[in-house]
Amino acid sequence: MTSSNPTRGSLSGRRVLVTGGAGFIGSHVCDRIAAEHPAELVVVDNLFLGRESNLDSARAACQRLTFYKESVADDGRLREIFKKHRPDVVFNLSVIPLPKSLESPGWASDENWRMTLTLCECWREGIFGTLVHFSTSEVYGTALSVPMSEAHPLMPRTPYAASKAATDHLVFSYMTTFDLDLVTLRPFNNYGPRQNKGAYAGLVPLVIERILKDEVIEIQGDGLQTRDFIYVEDTAEATVLAYQHVNASGKTFNLSSGRETSVKTIVDKLVAITESKVRIRHTEDRPGDVRRHCGDPSFARETFGFTPRIDLDRGLINTVNWYRTQRG
Repeated sequence: MTSSNPTRGSLSGRRVLVTGGAGFIGSHVCDRIAAEHPAELVVVDNLFLGRESNLDSARAACQRLTFYKESVADDGRLREIFKKHRPDVVFNLSVIPLPKSLESPGWASDENWRMTLTLCECWREGIFGTLVHFSTSEVYGTALSVPMSEAHPLMPRTPYAASKAATDHLVFSYMTTFDLDLVTLRPFNNYGPRQNKGAYAGLVPLVIERILKDEVIEIQGDGLQTRDFIYVEDTAEATVLAYQHVNASGKTFNLSSGRETSVKTIVDKLVAITESKVRIRHTEDRPGDVRRHCGDPSFARETFGFTPRIDLDRGLINTVNWYRTQRG
């Protein structure tokens, strides 16, 4: 039986810690948390992909924001941070990304596991009360049916996805064994401002960057593989809603739009938005790539009222405009 933490609800006045908070999704989650006026907001990030400057907006909104450049896998250092700040809730977004797991599968898998295990041990010991754990839609693998509900089998196709599926099982086991308060979120393909455009870049920033540099756009495979794209600010909103609703405790939720969009369609939309004339070239399939991906958003909608507000066309325009401003 899972714990229903009666103290859950507003984040106002709470001590909040976010792992991976200087990353793409994490920094937007910090922005949204800061708007709730927490008593304190602590961010732990090793800056593998994140940037401390991603926290500028959150810092402006929350005077008591403290940043630590540390690995969440470092048990001793993490405990020092917990001892100093005594968070009420931890939002866990720390992760080694999918492309790195294709280069260094053993290290990436071990690091993802150890970061979550370190948090779980602190959680079990009562150092913090609630864990909001970020999984990934990649744990589902290629869709057996569309849309994919939370009951879809876990069929990870990459070491990254397998390590994330393992951490899902890990946090669930701690919840059930030690009667802890947990919410697990499975975001689908996020896009928007601040997404890394360098090493291990995702599709949207990679295509935008090539367009802005007037370089050839490369599509891995035939481009007909599909994804469910969700604007990052919508994911951040859903994250706070999931924490606020006690009836979300012990459950897993897709964060998705419910719309299936091909890679080729995304490229075509970005080319049209930018009025670009760049060439498009197809390359070999990405190892372990999933063919179809589309999430069922109904459980999140029914449980805590989440419906994405930013449609794909508007979100892509916002994203292109942001990357343009970053180029000066």
